[in-house]
Amino acid sequence: MSFNKYEFVKLSKAVSHALRHEPWLYELELDEQGWVLIKDLLTALRSHQLEWNNLNQDDIAQMIVTSSKKRHEINGNHIRALYGHSVPGKLLKKKAEPPEQLYHGTSSSILNRIMESGLLPMGRQFVHLSVNIDIAEQVGRRKDEQPAILLIAAKEAYAKGINFYVGNDTVWLADNIPAEFISRSRMGAGLVK
Repeated sequence: MSFNKYEFVKLSKAVSHALRHEPWLYELELDEQGWVLIKDLLTALRSHQLEWNNLNQDDIAQMIVTSSKKRHEINGNHIRALYGHSVPGKLLKKKAEPPEQLYHGTSSSILNRIMESGLLPMGRQFVHLSVNIDIAEQVGRRKDEQPAILLIAAKEAYAKGINFYVGNDTVWLADNIPAEFISRSRMGAGLVK
């Protein structure tokens, strides 16, 4: 098939929904690391969207290559979402040592609660952290025009037993981040003192 940018975005959202949130709606069974056979995903997508009757593995691979967010990966005949899961049961992730610091963008309306209680995964399996302020700010803007940007003392938290996992090149995951490892980095465009 020949996809345009809009169609790749639409396909990426459908694949994310199937692999991150409700695989049972697509009659998919994720393994303990979130992998499914690409042929099973293709069958599911074809049955859900008439326009994808001719969808093939090359289209899925091209969707991954053209995406700026690197949400999925292929390994042989399998595909999985790298992060963002809300499916019941925790997926197995390999622990990794994080960089010195990471960032988290959030709504300023919940900042006080985070500073008291820490970061929790909420409806997802993991807390999502960014490798730089710009990405954290993009994420935070989904929730607030002037998001709070939090600085996470990741290496210190790791040394004290907090588990971290690689999501992709720009996203790190953690089970939770206790408040003692969080400080305010920025509020919107202005620095917080």
